[in-house]
Amino acid sequence: MTSDSPARRAGRGGGFRSRWRRGRNSPPSKLRRRAGAAVRMAAALMLAGGVYAFLAPSASAQEDVALSTAAQQGKEIFDNSCVTCHGRNAQGVEGRGPSLIGVGSASVEFQVETGRMPMVRQEAQAEEKMPQLNDEQAQQLAQYIQELGGGPEIPDGPLTHDINADPDALSRGGELFRLNCTSCHGFGGGGGALSSGKFAPALGDVSERHIYAAMLSGPQNMPVFGDNQLTPDEKRDIITYITGQLQDGGDPGGFNLGRFGPITEGLAIFLVGITALVFTCLWIAGKS
Repeated sequence: MTSDSPARRAGRGGGFRSRWRRGRNSPPSKLRRRAGAAVRMAAALMLAGGVYAFLAPSASAQEDVALSTAAQQGKEIFDNSCVTCHGRNAQGVEGRGPSLIGVGSASVEFQVETGRMPMVRQEAQAEEKMPQLNDEQAQQLAQYIQELGGGPEIPDGPLTHDINADPDALSRGGELFRLNCTSCHGFGGGGGALSSGKFAPALGDVSERHIYAAMLSGPQNMPVFGDNQLTPDEKRDIITYITGQLQDGGDPGGFNLGRFGPITEGLAIFLVGITALVFTCLWIAGKS
């Protein structure tokens, strides 16, 4: 039987301490590394979310916003006529009506003053009809939506140019109209059919404010023409052309046939010509 010498005991103790040190200095296991990475990722996401929530502007309406007198009257109109579809504080109701936060007063004026809103039922397009609110009520409602969530609004002042002071406004407006509007509304402003049962309305009796509001808000399939696409002066040029030439300029060529373009005119000439030829042939045959 061998004796347990101090050297042997020291050797065993040294081996244990060596293994203990290796265990402490060894790299962490794969599971620990993954858990640590997940914790760091979650902390980073929470930090980023908190910073965004603190700095980003709120997309919803504030209930305690201070309203002007006109906007308070508009809120009463909204609560009585619009809340069913557009929800409390105009934040929308799924399946009924969209949120109005950010649409601006221009869109409200156009839709309400032309009778397109409120809609009786969901259709391919909201058609113009007799409005249910007068102009003053519509503008009060528009002011409420404007103060609630902001958005495009019709500027103050004249919306057309004075042709006597600026005779080139008609030519500039005509060029801009042909470039941006004729593909849907036609060269004569008579309107035209679009896809899926929609159509571009005629411009024969549209007011200046409604034309400007439509360019700002882009109702239905109409694109939005912001100030970075068409400047306010260019919008006034177009409105000057529509009201001064298409609406009040008359028809130098005679009967306009709805201003639908050469196809309508060609069809009319063809039908009239064929009918005249048939009657002429019958008259000649009867004489002979």
